[in-house]
Order: sequence, then C-alpha cells, then structure tokens
Amino acid sequence: MAAMLGHIKVLDFSRVFAGPWAAQMLADFGADVIKVEHVKGGDDVRRMGVPHLGPDGAPTGETSSFLAMNRGKRSLALDLSKPEGQEVARRLVAEADVLIENFKTGTLARFGLDYDSVAAINPRLVYCSITGFGQTGPMKHLPGYDPIFQAMSGLLAMTGTADGEPGAGPALVGYSISDITAGQYAVSAILAALNHRDAGAGNGAGQFIDIALLDTQIHAASHMAMNYLSSGRLPRRNGTASQITCPWQAFDCADRPIMIAIGNDAQFARFCDYLGLDGVATDPRFATNLARVENASALIPMIAATLAEKTADTCYDALEAIGIPAGPLNSFEDVFRMEQVAERGLLRELQHETAGRVRYVANPVRFSGGAPETTPPPRFAEHTDEVLEALGLEPDQIAALRQAGVVA
Repeated sequence: MAAMLGHIKVLDFSRVFAGPWAAQMLADFGADVIKVEHVKGGDDVRRMGVPHLGPDGAPTGETSSFLAMNRGKRSLALDLSKPEGQEVARRLVAEADVLIENFKTGTLARFGLDYDSVAAINPRLVYCSITGFGQTGPMKHLPGYDPIFQAMSGLLAMTGTADGEPGAGPALVGYSISDITAGQYAVSAILAALNHRDAGAGNGAGQFIDIALLDTQIHAASHMAMNYLSSGRLPRRNGTASQITCPWQAFDCADRPIMIAIGNDAQFARFCDYLGLDGVATDPRFATNLARVENASALIPMIAATLAEKTADTCYDALEAIGIPAGPLNSFEDVFRMEQVAERGLLRELQHETAGRVRYVANPVRFSGGAPETTPPPRFAEHTDEVLEALGLEPDQIAALRQAGVVA
C-alpha cells in the first residue's frame, strides 16, 4: 500500500514522550519524520526506561522508552543554539509540512524558530507545540511530567483504593497516560489542520496548534468530569469498581481475580441466574443500574461470596456463553500469549542494527488498504548526512559543520 501520509514531511523537535509519540503515529501512517535531536547525546528518552537486552541477555545500548516512541523516523543531530544550526533548521522548515516541538514556552523564539518566525519562511507549515500548561495562563512557564498532570487534573482523586479500605489512597495510572493522551490529541489536531490547509478552507495556509498536557488530561476525563458538572458530586477513589455502573469491577475467584462488567439490566438478570441469586434481579434495590449503584454495599458482598467458590476459567467460560462481558486480569506476559492478540498482529518484530531483534506493539489502526511499512527507531545521528545531503549540502560542508560541533 502507498503510504497514506507519504506526501507529508514532519520535523520532530520534541523529546521524551508526548511529542515523539505523536510523531511516531504520523510515521506509522507513512509520513517522512525527521527527528531533530540535541547534538550532545540526543533525546533524553534514550536514557530512560529499561535497557533493551540482546539475545545473549546483555544490554544493547538502546532503551525501552526510546524504542517505544521513535519507530519509523530518521535522526538528525543538530545544535540549535548555534547560528549554523538554526540555518539548517530553517532550511528544513522551508520544505516541511508539520513541525512538532515540546520546549518550554518561549524557548524556540530565542533561536528564531517560533511559529511567527518560521511561518514567514513556510506559510503552509502546521506547527504543533506541546507543553505542560500551554501558551497562555499564569502557569505557562512551568515544566511538568506525567504524575504532575495526573495529580492536577483530578485523575488521582478518582483512581486508587477507596477511603476506609486497607491501603486507601491514590494510585498512579501505570503508564504515562498524560503524555500519551496529549500525543493522541496532537495527532488529531495536526491531521485536522493539514486537511483544513489542503481542502482550500485555509487558503493553503498552515496554523499554530497549542496543546497542553493539563488541558488534554482534564478533557480526557470526559464522562467523569461531566458527572461532577451535572450533579455537583465529586468522584471518589473506588478501586477497580465503576462509580456509575454496578456490578462493574474485579472479583476474587477461588484461584485468581476476574473482571466483570454488567452493562444493562438484562445482563444483570442473566448474571444473577448464573450465580443462583434468586430474586436479586427483581429486588427493587437492584432491579436498575441506578439502584444497584446506590445499594452496591449490599449487592457486591453477595456476588463476591458466590464467585469466590468458582475458578476464574470456569466462570469466564460460563459468562462468555451467556453474553456477560468478563476478562482476566492479565500481566503483559499473559497479554502477549493471547490468541486474540496474535491474530490481530499486535506483537511484531523489527531488526535493529545495534539492538538486534526488537519486538514491539504495532499501531492498532487497521486500514482496509493495508498499512505502510515501518523502520526501526533510529540510532543517534544515524541520518544526519542523509538529511543534510538532501538539503543540498556538499560533503565538505557537512564535515565543516561536524567539526564545528553543529551536527553529529
């Protein structure tokens, strides 16, 4: 299949997670993505995560986090603090469709690479800035990382063990959800801006996109934020249980836990029949979802006591047969052994020059026309010469820039 975004050139000036994740999504869809890294050591995420181990069990020099965020890109090492580096950047900008950056607000303006400056060079450029707090407001100058935004957005106030229970308190979501969420919003916004530019509505002009991790994490709270706005009732930490649907939580079976999600009253009636809870489905305290939520303290112990006598596999098979959504609480070891995951092609392999065989989680989007091929995450400065040659620089010019420390 021809790459869907094969006509799009992206400059990825971003580092760590949110921006690189967005750029990788565009690369997965076929865009030509040039990762512009600091000339001294590159993206900090090259030193984050766990060491990627080779077939002999020894570290390969690559890290899990870099491999997760930078598939399909080319790496150019460039010192933006030097005038010669800024000139190279401007030449790249002149040919680009998209620029993604996540420097603190105002940083790139010092290098003449802020939106107003580069839009004068390339009015068609879609410029996406991803920062912690955005380009406006009293906190715009502050840095931030994922746990800060999980805390400030209200996410930790509703995630974790309920007050009064053993181990009560907030629990951090197990991955950098604020970064990944912001990256997804950035991809959607970039594609919308490109469509606006190319459909004629914008007279062929690009635009500036302001993405803030705090904003996107608050917006992603979606129905939970709306619950509060509608009722004035604050969500609470509730363990694995839903705050708006019941029963919708993990239960301990005789051998291991199982997650059960009852989505409507008919499912609840079948569930009660399976558990042998006679009369419960018609009891006014439990006959509707709203009633079950209000009376969960009476209902859940009855369900838990019955499930504790059954094995998880037996329970899962029986619930599947009667159309009750349920699933095991998998580790990643379990996840990647699932026949469903294998059938969907989520676990794939790439051959990396230094890391060797790299297994990775493939982009989950499935297009009827197939997906573009991808390439391994780049080694640091792997494509510097290639990118500069494409700009028209001669070998002696590239050598001079390298000698001066402008590129690596």
